[in-house]
Amino acid sequence: MYYEILLLAVIVFLVMQYIGGFNINKFVDDNSVYFQRLKEDDFEFYAKAKYGDAVDIDKLFNSRLKNALLVSLGLGFLLIKYMSGVMVLLLFVAFFGMFKLPYLQLKNYYKSHLHLIDTQLPYYLKNLEILIQHYTVPVALGKSVGDAPEIFREGLKEMIEKINAGDSTIQPYMDFAKEFPVRDSMRMMRLLYRLGLGKQERKQEQLLTFSRNVSSLQQKAREARYKERLDKMESKTMRMLIFTGIGVMALLLLSILQTFNGI
Repeated sequence: MYYEILLLAVIVFLVMQYIGGFNINKFVDDNSVYFQRLKEDDFEFYAKAKYGDAVDIDKLFNSRLKNALLVSLGLGFLLIKYMSGVMVLLLFVAFFGMFKLPYLQLKNYYKSHLHLIDTQLPYYLKNLEILIQHYTVPVALGKSVGDAPEIFREGLKEMIEKINAGDSTIQPYMDFAKEFPVRDSMRMMRLLYRLGLGKQERKQEQLLTFSRNVSSLQQKAREARYKERLDKMESKTMRMLIFTGIGVMALLLLSILQTFNGI
């Protein structure tokens, strides 16, 4: 009888959705004023970091709400037989978990994305430094695109287009730095801009300053990778020790039980 009631409830829900008696999208839109209070302060920042400035933040947020509501309603239908105060609390926890999951995924994407940029930028700048020794900065930037890490290519093309269009200000360089807001990116772009403006007789002096900064960034990147490897090794060692400890405790417990059974 329980499954018949559950099937009927699902059919009624689907029919109501179809005829518009109850529409979850409309429900979310009509109560958006209240739901907006659930929006995290940095949600828009993380969403734009992944999808770009053209992303519809409200649509993305409402999609999170709708999916969380559908999951909690689905669980409610499945567990209606066991409904109680504790079950209602668990449904709220399920809703909150499903609602937070996309936000946490965006946040983790941003962190991993920045980490990738942070480790690859010094090596791109080193290749650029070699090109600048033979060409002007704008020409060197154009020639660097082909060998640049894929993650930088679109940003580099946009910067070069702005420079070639006649923008001789620092803005194209700053726009690139803002797109890749990692350690020292702003400072390196300022140095690059000044290097492009410098007179030929000062080029070697400015290039030396640029080279020292790039070498410093490379050293930091190497230290970061070394620390990551150490952290991974420590994590694996800790897991091995924990599992070994659990195994030893289990064997001791079994031996004690066998001893008591023998007595």
